[in-house]
Formats: sequence, C-alpha cells, structure tokens
Amino acid sequence: MSSSASDVAAPAAPPVPVTGRALPGGLAAFLVFFASGAVLVLETVALRLVGPYVGVTLQVTSSVIGIALAAIAYGAWSGGWLADRRDPRGLLAPALVLAGIATAVTLPVVRYAGEVLRGGAASAILLLVALAVFVPAALLAAVTPLVVKLQLADLRRTGQVVGRLSGIGTLGGITATLLTGFVLVAALPSTVILLALAISLGLVGIGLGWYLRRQARTDLPGPARTRAALAVLGLLGAGLSAIAPNPCDIETAYHCARVTTDPNRPSGRTLLLNSAQHSYVDLADPKHLEYAYTKWIGAVADVAAPAGQRLDALHLGGGGFTVPTYLTATRPGTDNVVFEIDGGLVELGERELGVHPGPDLRAVVGDARMLVAGEPTDSRDLVVGDAFGHLVVPWHLATREMAAEIRRVTRPGGVYVQNVIDYPPLRFIRAELATVAAEFTHVALIAPPEALAEERGSNFLIVASDAPLPLTAVRARLDAVDATVSLLSGSDLTDFVGTAMVLTDDYAPVDQLLATA
Repeated sequence: MSSSASDVAAPAAPPVPVTGRALPGGLAAFLVFFASGAVLVLETVALRLVGPYVGVTLQVTSSVIGIALAAIAYGAWSGGWLADRRDPRGLLAPALVLAGIATAVTLPVVRYAGEVLRGGAASAILLLVALAVFVPAALLAAVTPLVVKLQLADLRRTGQVVGRLSGIGTLGGITATLLTGFVLVAALPSTVILLALAISLGLVGIGLGWYLRRQARTDLPGPARTRAALAVLGLLGAGLSAIAPNPCDIETAYHCARVTTDPNRPSGRTLLLNSAQHSYVDLADPKHLEYAYTKWIGAVADVAAPAGQRLDALHLGGGGFTVPTYLTATRPGTDNVVFEIDGGLVELGERELGVHPGPDLRAVVGDARMLVAGEPTDSRDLVVGDAFGHLVVPWHLATREMAAEIRRVTRPGGVYVQNVIDYPPLRFIRAELATVAAEFTHVALIAPPEALAEERGSNFLIVASDAPLPLTAVRARLDAVDATVSLLSGSDLTDFVGTAMVLTDDYAPVDQLLATA
C-alpha cells in the first residue's frame, strides 16, 4: 500500500534552546513584581509632583495615565528587542540602577521645569508629565521582557511562563497603587517617597548585579569609569532634590499647601493650594473679606436674614474657613458645619489660620456629595458651595442630582450660593446656572461686567432659592462692598444662559466646558 508525501507527518521541530540558566523562580517573580509596582508608584506620585504647576484636572490625570502607558509600551518593546540581541543577564541590573538614577533626578527636573511650564496649557502639561514619568517608567517596563526571556528555557511552557509573570507584574502594579494611594501619600511627602524608591531601585539593581556576576560571571556592562559616572549622577540627583524649590509648606492627602503672610497686612494670611491662591483670612479681624467673591458671599449672607440673627449654615469645602469665620463674627450663635475632604487642611487651618472648632464651627472630613446625602431635610438656612479641585469645581458637585440634594437640605426661603470659576467662552458657568435653575425656582448671578462680556476669566457667584431672592437688598449691599460688580436675574440671566446644557451625574463634562476656545 503506497502513500503520498502529504500523508507522512513531518517531524516536530525541536524547541529552540535559550542559552544560560534561568533565574530562580522566586527571584524572577520578585523582579517583575517590584519593577511593575515601581512604575505605578511613579505614576501616582507624578500627580502630586506636577499638580502645583499645572493643576490637578482631568487633563492632567489623563496625561499622567497616557504618558505612563506610553512609557510602559516603549519600555516593554525595547526590553524585548534587546533581550533577543544581548544576554538579558547583562541588562537587568543596569536597567534597575538607571531607573533609580532617573527617579532621583525626576524631582529636581520637575520642580525646576515646573517653574517655567507653570499654567494649564496642554503642551506644558504633557511636557511636564513626560519629564516626571517617561524615562524611569520605560526603564522599569523593560525589566519584565528581560526576565521572561531568561525564563523561556522550554518553549513548550511559553504560555505558562509569560502568563505567570504577566499576572505577577499586574499584581505588583495593583499592590503599589493601593499602597501608595491609601498609605504612602498620606504618610510621607512626595520627596521622601521618590528618594526612597530611587534608593530601593539602586540597591536592588546593585544586589542583582552582584548575584548574577557571582553566578555567571556577568558584570555590569561598560568600564568602571562609566559605572562611577552613573553613581555620581544618582548622588547628584538626590542632592538636587534636597535643594530644588519646593512650592509646598506641607503636602496633605490632596494638596500641596502653603500659607504666606500679607506684606501689607501683618495679620493677613493667604492659603495657596497647588500654588493657586485659595483663601485669605485676617487673624485679627474675622470680618475682613479680601477676595471679591467672598465679599459677594458676605453680601448675600448679610441680607439673608435680619442683622445679627443666627443661621444654620452648611459649607461645602473649607479651605481657609473664611466664610464660616465671617458668619460667626457677624452672626453670633450661627451653627457652621463645614464639609472638607482634606483633613490636612483642617489641621493646617487650626494651626496657622486661626480656625477654632467649637459649638459654632464643626469641620467634618469627607466628600461633600456623600455627606450632604446624610443631612436632614429642611435643616439649613444657608448653603455655601466653595469646593474646588485646583480651579475646577469637582464634577460630582456640579450636577443636577447634587443641586437637588442641596435644595432638599435648604429650608423654605433659605439660600444657596455657589462659587464658580470660568473663562471665556463661559460654557461652564452657563451650564451650571442651567443646572441650578433646574432645581431652584429663583436664581441670580453675581459677576464682574468684563467677565460677563467674556473679556477675562473670573469668579462667578450663583445665588438660588425656592423663594424670591431679596435682590434689592443684595444690590444695595453689593454697592457697599463692590459697586462695580453686576447682578443678573430674570430675563437678563435667561439670555445669558441661553441654551446651555443641564449637567447630570450621567453627563457632566466639567473640564471640557472649562477649556478655553
């Protein structure tokens, strides 16, 4: 019986051997876990590094994630390419040592470059984030393919090896993300976190180089002079980190915070969050309101009830506690409850801004959206919305659902005032007015005329109530504190809002609406 050539099975090709011994399984797992985790520590801390210069907005967060992913992709591709052309044993230790040096250098590079790139321009954000993340993340991402190459001694187990190490790398990233977000950022300054990471990378790299040299007589590539130069560069980076300009007095869980003294008013204090002026208080005169928008809030509060009558006030966002302190001074007995997400700011206020918690001022640490939901119905005469992430109202505090919760908490005849920052073409303030008006029957707007004419950015103050607003009294009080400001209501306000969208929990593109044309 004959058979054709096609009927004869071809012999299986033998596995292609990988030269040299694989790393011990535990060591390979540790390297992948450690390198992947280090990338996520860098990514998380990068938000804290660049925030003081370009803010903490959706664009900044997206840039950090995008640049980090680009670095991971480039590093993984480069590491795999090199692993096929050189012995990975000679590359692993240098990759870790170089990543440590790059991490040490990151801090001074970002802080010096941040002073030049300060602002919210997209190009500045991308460049500063790239300086903070790309090089060390790319070097660390190269570790996994180098380790994988060493472990592929038997190509029949390729899927098992790659799957196992990929899973371990992902677990390292998850662990580092949770550890950094829940523990490290709250406990340590960014400088300490980065320098500790840089030292750890350097020590692991040096230890791995010693181990591999001992096992296979593989030294770090390059002459001793090059290795010495790299060591000096790492020490120089650490030294520059110590003297680089630091925009923070303290780093809270959410902010880079700083308090400065007003040179023209010895008792005046300015609170800067991420290098942006946030609050002003006068330690000697709690009735003093420095910023225009606080004067507008004070004007509304002054006529919200008869002079001297106590109020039940709820404040969404504490900052420097300027308005609660003002209400306590002008309306003794007022019950001020302040929802502030950043406990570090509450402590800073008590320490440096004259905040004195007591029966008339209670600070509750937590997210305002969650805390408002627990407030009793019809329990507040005045609600003040003054919560910001850098210069942006957090989106979940700007939706119709949030406005409905505030209306529920506000007593009949009570007043809600919301501070908003916007820039031409004023898409966000129009949308927020439409959103508040969807829940409150009576709405007005206080703003500079040049801002309403789209000539510059500014604070805008929304005033809302279920009862007719005392606009004549508000106008008279504004004339006493800021006569040039405009007060829009009725058809003028309707024309200003136009066809602006109502923001909802399902769709609230706050950052995009704030983007300038």
